[in-house]
Amino acid sequence: MPVSMRLCAGVSLLALLATPALAQTLAQNMGAGLSSEFVIVSAERAGENPATPDIEVTAAKAGEQINTVNTEDMLKYAPSLLVRKRHFGDTQDPVATRTSGVGASARNLIFVDGIMINSPIGNNNGAASPHFGVAAPQDVSRIDVLYGPFAAAYGGGSIGAVINITTRMPDHFELYGDAQGAVQDYDLYGSSATVGTWQLAAGAGERAGAFSWRLSANHLDAKSQPLSIATLSRPPSPGTAGTPVTGGFDGLARTGSHIAIIGAAGLEHQVQDTDTLKLAYDFDSGIEAAYTVSLFHQDDEAGAETYLRDGAGTPVYSGSLNIGGYQYNVGASSFSNNVYHWQLTHLAQGLSLKSGPDGDFTWSLVASNYAYLYDNQRVPGTALPGASAGGAGSINRLTGTGWYTLDAGGEWRGFAGHDISFGLHRDEETLSQRRFAATDWISGAPGAITQSAHGRTATNALWLQDIWTILPELKAALGARLEDWRAYDGSNYSASPALNVAQPPLSTQAFSPKVSLAWQVSQRWTLTASWGGAYRMPTVTELYQTVTTGTFLSVPNPNLKPEHANTFELSAQRHARDGIVRLSLYQEDIDGALLSQSAPLVTGSTTLYSYVQNVDHTRVKGFELYADQNDVMIPGLELMGSLTYADGHITSDPVFAKAVNKFIPQLPRWRANAVATYRIEQWAFTLGARYSDRSFGTIDNSDPVSNVWQGFAGYFVVDARAQFKMNDNWTLSAGVDNLNNDKYFLFHPFPQRTIVMEVRYAQ
Repeated sequence: MPVSMRLCAGVSLLALLATPALAQTLAQNMGAGLSSEFVIVSAERAGENPATPDIEVTAAKAGEQINTVNTEDMLKYAPSLLVRKRHFGDTQDPVATRTSGVGASARNLIFVDGIMINSPIGNNNGAASPHFGVAAPQDVSRIDVLYGPFAAAYGGGSIGAVINITTRMPDHFELYGDAQGAVQDYDLYGSSATVGTWQLAAGAGERAGAFSWRLSANHLDAKSQPLSIATLSRPPSPGTAGTPVTGGFDGLARTGSHIAIIGAAGLEHQVQDTDTLKLAYDFDSGIEAAYTVSLFHQDDEAGAETYLRDGAGTPVYSGSLNIGGYQYNVGASSFSNNVYHWQLTHLAQGLSLKSGPDGDFTWSLVASNYAYLYDNQRVPGTALPGASAGGAGSINRLTGTGWYTLDAGGEWRGFAGHDISFGLHRDEETLSQRRFAATDWISGAPGAITQSAHGRTATNALWLQDIWTILPELKAALGARLEDWRAYDGSNYSASPALNVAQPPLSTQAFSPKVSLAWQVSQRWTLTASWGGAYRMPTVTELYQTVTTGTFLSVPNPNLKPEHANTFELSAQRHARDGIVRLSLYQEDIDGALLSQSAPLVTGSTTLYSYVQNVDHTRVKGFELYADQNDVMIPGLELMGSLTYADGHITSDPVFAKAVNKFIPQLPRWRANAVATYRIEQWAFTLGARYSDRSFGTIDNSDPVSNVWQGFAGYFVVDARAQFKMNDNWTLSAGVDNLNNDKYFLFHPFPQRTIVMEVRYAQ
């Protein structure tokens, strides 16, 4: 075990040993629920948290411990989770869990006040990333995380985790303002710069009798380090042809082959605005109504820089070049593919009605909608620097894409020893993607369509769950979910390679049982055993993604089947007033895992295509240790830590034999977090550390070199934060992320040492 991981693990174990009585506060279900001595997976009203979470992050605690610029930052130290956030304001920030990597975004369900924000249209770390921007961090009350598919109220997207973000509502008139600034000094290869981020947020709200409201606005202006590195595969033999240039770097690709590193691209400048209105009304009958609407707008420009210079010192971006004694033909796309102008406006809405908590029967109705009102990305098709002034290119549009959810649920507590919950669910997803040729990529009108992808998926579900008190110290949760899924209206068009096809409809029915058993061994100790089955249906982009070209052709796969997960967990936890500890053993088996791999599209062909396929079987087994203890040795000192081990392999893959017995892509074996916070009077001082060992980016683990462009490296990062509450209104904070300046890659280069400062006023 590397030294850096031992440091994180040591703090975790110190927290464990220091606490005399530890464990998670146990579940409440559906508003009344289980006694606080039990953790058991229970189904709460549809669209709400189905169980006491495995992890709860409050806004107050995150404010003390985490340099929070975006809402997803609040999950930084959550056990077993990684939010792959490349810079402040990043909209491609998927969540990795203890059993899935950053490319499996569809294995998580994420909600803000019942609004689904986890992009159920896809399963990747790009366009299918969560839309955390719906909730500004200043409006968040808490984030609850529940691991595994153990709650019948949730579908197959809960295989990894369910993340519920709850925003706050005022109980009196309130007004707040928040200003933040961040500065990163970045230095890698030939890129060296200081990039900055600033954010302004303001909000107001009030409660007048039965009516309450909150209005907030958030403005972010962020610049990033390079998100991609321009490289060239080195020819097998030296040569003298080509224009001599200087400035390139010799390096290795993740496969171990020699490359020339010639520049950087994806230098983003993002300007984002989030405006949110939340209304709530409590009727005399006890019914509670709430409506949330959030408008998110982004303007993102990405540029590039070359390291290459000719004899006159002029930057060179393309052509027949001689770099270090080797001749390269550098095409326009080497830089231009990662230069773009991306504008989008998205609208999220959620409406809920629920009865009061009193009585034997309670009910709720929840509806949500997420719409891509406008989503337009422009990319040049000619070489830089000429492309900076215009010229041919392409326009990619996702306008019209979106999804909605409908949930109706009830709970009946009138049968002695049983707490029965049930619900109906529907969701529908729409993909509308078109790519146009453009004579002027900067401001020209769309020309001919070169590619398009359209399609829909929909799921209807019925679920039922019973919390059964067998004995005062023994409770069981028995649940089941029945789903009817279909995909339809699928079509794909490509001018080159030629393709124009209406895809066949698909349909599947699935039954997913759930069982949990909780035994309160003593006043402090609880043992919980859980098993859950889940079917994760193919997403609309896995079925109908746009055709792309490159080293391998990427094509849609309209014949996918659902992936079927069987997940087991055994946990032991002990708790006391000032601390908890939990040890969980888990195993996840997935039949027909939906993973992207390269294989012949036609049997017997030698041409390889990259597309999502059903991989026969994968297995992950491991453990998670989590501890959190207050007042360790001295009053005011809190130690929190976690250690996760995941042994994940592809156990069967008849299509691609080289992948068998290889590690699951993007899933590290070891992760650890450690946080120490000391609170004294108005001050809170925090020192945190995050560790992960390396993982593989390819399904056959053919990328032995990790800390390079496109590699998945291990990292050890130290963060620090100090918060000072001047009085009831003013709070000052300052901190540093990546204090030790670890330079690492998770496919992309990640941020280096970054200073964050914040001033907040609230009344």
